[in-house]
Amino acid sequence: MKLGIISDTHGRVPNAVHDALAGVDHILHAGDVGPVDVLTELEAIAPVSAVLGNTDHGLALPETRVEEFAGHKFLIHHIVDVSMPSQLMRTLLAEEWPDVVVFGHTHIPFHEKINDVLYLNPGSACQPRDSSAAGVAIVDCARAELEVRFVALT
Repeated sequence: MKLGIISDTHGRVPNAVHDALAGVDHILHAGDVGPVDVLTELEAIAPVSAVLGNTDHGLALPETRVEEFAGHKFLIHHIVDVSMPSQLMRTLLAEEWPDVVVFGHTHIPFHEKINDVLYLNPGSACQPRDSSAAGVAIVDCARAELEVRFVALT
């Protein structure tokens, strides 16, 4: 099973996303989606589980999602401060025991395992920051140890 991880589309799905996520089984969108048309376009690639970002208004999406794929639990939430988690994040981590926390907001790719939890931010698909490229991530759930690959959108 392969998951496509995307965030911070802000109303636009670059054409390169279709090629980058071709063949994934499911897409996780970590917020700042933009209009619902973005989700409709992504659903043409694979089923989508998305959360609200701080710029999303009027979308019928939850603030947080917990999804399980191939025995791995993914917690998806838009704003996550890895170095100093909010009270909400500390509660979610204690209650849900996720294997992976997928987040966005910073527009900067991030991939680090902390206290047996993999924190993953794909960066922004449209508006990268700090000299990072626009991109997405692919998570291969085939093995016990998840394999993460960042894909630059060109």
